[in-house]
Amino acid sequence: MGVLLDLRQAIFQRISNKSDAELQEIIDESIDGKEQVLPGLGVIFEHVWKNIDPSVKSQLITALQHSLKQTEQ
Repeated sequence: MGVLLDLRQAIFQRISNKSDAELQEIIDESIDGKEQVLPGLGVIFEHVWKNIDPSVKSQLITALQHSLKQTEQ
């Protein structure tokens, strides 16, 4: 569990005090990037998920369902 905590801390250190544009750049560069960055995106998503309104969670689930259906076609 110590490694996972260290990973979370490292990711939060990397993204803390970044502007909106810098955060978007970090995320955009991670999407479709090397698999090594996927845990970082997971940590970011986990943090967002824990701190958003339930209605936004519902919107994200709807967007995910829509995206999955598009992928299946």
